[in-house]
Amino acid sequence: MAALSGSSSDCCTLKKTLNRVISNTSSSPRARTRSEPLYLISLERYGRDADFALRFPDSISMSDSLFDATITDGDCKIRVSLDPAVNRLISVNALHCGSVVRHVELSRGEDSASFHVCSLEVDRLSGGDAALRALSSVNVRAIPWMAAEPSAGPLRARRSSYLPLWNNHDFCGEMWRDTAPSEPDAEDSEEEIDDIGSTVSLAEVRRHFLSGSRRYRGALCVRILHKSRLIYYGKADQKCECPYKAELQVGDGSSSACVVLWNTVCLEWYRILHPGQVVRLCRYRVKESYSSRTGQESEPHIEISLNSRNPTAQITIIPKNQISPDWVLPDLPHSFICGQELPSSPHGHICDVIGVVIFVGRPERVRRKDGQRSEMEEYRWLQLADRTSDKPIMIKLFSTSQPDIQSRIYPMALLVCTRLKLIRRAVDRATTFDYLTNTSLTQVYCTGTGSHPVMPYRGIRPIRQFLRWLKQVDESSLLERALIGGYFSYPPLPVSLHNFMENRQGEAGLISGGEMKLECEKLNYREKRQFAVQCVITAACYHHREDSGRTQYSDLPSAPLSPRVRRQREGSEPHRTPVKRKLFSSTSPRKRLAPPLQPLATEDDAERDFSLFDGAMEFLVGEQEDDSNDEDEDEEFSTPPTSPMTSRLGLTRVAIETLPRVFCYERRHVQAVAVGLQVNTFHKLLPQRELESFSSASCYTGYFTLTMRALSDGVMLDVLFLPAAPGNLHWMPLPLSHNNSWESILSHGGFSPHAPPPSPADLIATANQLTNQRLLCVLDACALGGEKMELVLNRAFPLR
Repeated sequence: MAALSGSSSDCCTLKKTLNRVISNTSSSPRARTRSEPLYLISLERYGRDADFALRFPDSISMSDSLFDATITDGDCKIRVSLDPAVNRLISVNALHCGSVVRHVELSRGEDSASFHVCSLEVDRLSGGDAALRALSSVNVRAIPWMAAEPSAGPLRARRSSYLPLWNNHDFCGEMWRDTAPSEPDAEDSEEEIDDIGSTVSLAEVRRHFLSGSRRYRGALCVRILHKSRLIYYGKADQKCECPYKAELQVGDGSSSACVVLWNTVCLEWYRILHPGQVVRLCRYRVKESYSSRTGQESEPHIEISLNSRNPTAQITIIPKNQISPDWVLPDLPHSFICGQELPSSPHGHICDVIGVVIFVGRPERVRRKDGQRSEMEEYRWLQLADRTSDKPIMIKLFSTSQPDIQSRIYPMALLVCTRLKLIRRAVDRATTFDYLTNTSLTQVYCTGTGSHPVMPYRGIRPIRQFLRWLKQVDESSLLERALIGGYFSYPPLPVSLHNFMENRQGEAGLISGGEMKLECEKLNYREKRQFAVQCVITAACYHHREDSGRTQYSDLPSAPLSPRVRRQREGSEPHRTPVKRKLFSSTSPRKRLAPPLQPLATEDDAERDFSLFDGAMEFLVGEQEDDSNDEDEDEEFSTPPTSPMTSRLGLTRVAIETLPRVFCYERRHVQAVAVGLQVNTFHKLLPQRELESFSSASCYTGYFTLTMRALSDGVMLDVLFLPAAPGNLHWMPLPLSHNNSWESILSHGGFSPHAPPPSPADLIATANQLTNQRLLCVLDACALGGEKMELVLNRAFPLR
């Protein structure tokens, strides 16, 4: 391979380093950049394949993922594969899009046309926004490639597409078609080919299959009733290039069946097919359904398989005006339920809901085991308001393989969510809490996401009833409750140690402080886990609400902000760090109200005239129908200090990701990115402290930091405590009265709902009640990225 040439500068760091690699005649040529910075401007993940050991003979990584990255020095750019040795840096978000890297060691790929990063150092001293600053005057997309523009596929495995960075269920990349492909050529030599000129019913196909016939003449004309999320079944020992499948529940006038899209059929059709559509299926295979094979069904059922070859399936979406009444197709099923009906519905009930979103939580991740495999699932909490109940509908929403919709769910949007499962949890014998969560067939439709053309539930009675309520609703009252992001825990835990231990449901019991520290170090980015550890509280401090919204707003040009949009601030004063002091002369702080959101005269009509009802009509109906004396001081109680050499875990100050934010309609797109997970491309990248440009919610008035010592081994834990309080609609207290002592506040997770809460000063003054009090502490741990480990006290039960 000849030395690289091109339009890049002679002083281009990348060009000089790669030319050293090319000119090296050793068996494994390598070259390392020196102290010059390189910038990582894209990061892409894919599953490893059966050739992993050949490509990485020295790797001891157990990860199923591989990564490609694009790096630049500002003059040129190149796409490289990353050694699995750096996977851990990516999984904790220490190495990410926008990182500055130095001392990068490069080698040639096995095809001699690609390059591989063997090792690198992440420059953490230059600050999280160093790449944004360095490339602020550069059009990153226009930076020339070192050689020819690379292909779109993974570099070090035979995989047809990339995976999302943070879950396995969303589609990712331009190879996932959003328009129907052209009709393939017929394969008349296949024995299984249908007689395309006629139609056949599902019942006939089933009868032929059960009689032993393997010839299925005729096309199926069926309605799609439900659609599953994508299933990625790729394994490291498999050579399947496109290991995806998805299921469609379909029906005609005679029966119903499951249709399975396999492999590249998913790439071509998954984004295009939706519930409610009528499709014509030709060149399919028939086999016994999975539920029948595993004994879940007493009666035998069939499964229709659509493959990319042997034979090549044909799928045609039939326009509404061409649907024949002779097909007697079933209507789209639905089971809409309102908030008032949830308490009387049984646990496990499957239902559909519609409501106005008033809270969108931050994305978090949890580890789930599927047989021998363990994978990360991404979820976020939603709260919906509807016409029937003062209590919001709680939804724990995992991926539905609709990333283009789920990433754009904002407060004040209208949301339809189907095929949800009701989960009921008991705090005690008389108090239960309900929430809804996904099934494999859950689908989401939301205003403002472009999903209204495929929303199939227009005109039905529950939708009409909801629209009548929406026409009369006070939008300002909903807007006052609209929040986004921050720590959120639901359902509430029991208030007694006995009930808590009974409800652990096979989870790990008590662990030591050292074990918890090791487990937290294993957590991946935004992974959340709950731990139970015996502790004593050695110090307590209250922090009044800080003026975090007064942070100077960043004007880095890479942030995708509209120049017409006014930036939301609480004021113009600089951020001040509180100073600790003794508390006896302190007064409790007054709550500051966030300023109302004012629409801008310069916005387009769609941006300026925000109306819930008007925005809902097209979606559901279609065309056919300040405080002048702020307290910035802390209140503190402490016992004698521990040794500075003692192992510690947690944060001594609240992280910006912990606080919920007031929803800002004018900057909702930027706010969603700021609250969301780390992006994988440079043009989506925001400054790290962009979140602070949005006001923290009025429900947040301050927080406690508790220093705890694990009884088992003395490990020190820095823990946040955000007590629920009466009148707080976000962190709501349990409907159980208590005496507001430290012991009862910690075991209930907040103050009594039927009495005024004590002031922070009074609580700190009585904190000596906690001296030497042994507690079983339930801690919510979440890895916020890099070395930031958020620990929030959920419950603390006294041990007698």
